[in-house]
Amino acid sequence: MKNKYAVTGMCSLLAGKLSSIWSIFPQVNAASPPRIKMLYKKDKPMTAIIFDLDGTLIDSVGDIHAALNQMLAQAGHDPLAIETVTSFVGKGSSNLVKRVIDHVGLPDDAASHAHYLSEFLNIYTSAPAKFTTVFDHVHEVLTDFQSSGIALGLCTNKPEAPTNVVLDAFGLTTFFGSIVGGDRLPSRKPDPAMLHLVMKELAVENCLFVGDSEVDVATAKAAGVPVALFTRGYRQTPVAELAPDFEFDHFKNLPAIAAPFFASIA
Repeated sequence: MKNKYAVTGMCSLLAGKLSSIWSIFPQVNAASPPRIKMLYKKDKPMTAIIFDLDGTLIDSVGDIHAALNQMLAQAGHDPLAIETVTSFVGKGSSNLVKRVIDHVGLPDDAASHAHYLSEFLNIYTSAPAKFTTVFDHVHEVLTDFQSSGIALGLCTNKPEAPTNVVLDAFGLTTFFGSIVGGDRLPSRKPDPAMLHLVMKELAVENCLFVGDSEVDVATAKAAGVPVALFTRGYRQTPVAELAPDFEFDHFKNLPAIAAPFFASIA
């Protein structure tokens, strides 16, 4: 009888401790613990975090906006509002340019699209970090993840040339063991091939994907990995409709989301 009461007491104590642990993760909703339990049952351990770039680590729409308006000015068109350009961002430069020239009524045949895309990329790549900023605490969080031994990767629909310029300009390059841009493969996000390539280059079989948009959520779901949605990026759809595994509005909150997956995070 004494052992029975001792076991009961230990179980109650353990339940209380688990409850206390979950209470320090306020941004993880009530449905999260069962989701995490399910992920732990997979036979592929979590060893990496892979990030989107634009709207997730950096706010780059200022430079994208400026480059597109310079392209339009050269074609004799008035500039677009930054809100309009923001709504076009997320599916790569080719799609971005197509949406812009369709919006203003420029020719959209294959030759014209190739011309405007080349103009935009030349303008943007020459100065992709003039108006761009890094979101608060990104460096701090990436440094902590890297120090914890977590493999970090980058999966962006932005072409690799401007991606590398921006990463170098803001001291972000060295965080990532794999960087895959939108011109590396024939397909782009939300096709999961890019994310799978980053995982292959990191030599991991599972990851937490961090992004800001509809495209990023769809990519993670297609790849079969959990996604944490940064809600201050370029998303147009309500968060509830996208149904990400996790959501956060400040990078200081990301380690708490990642902590249940990685024992190395303090």
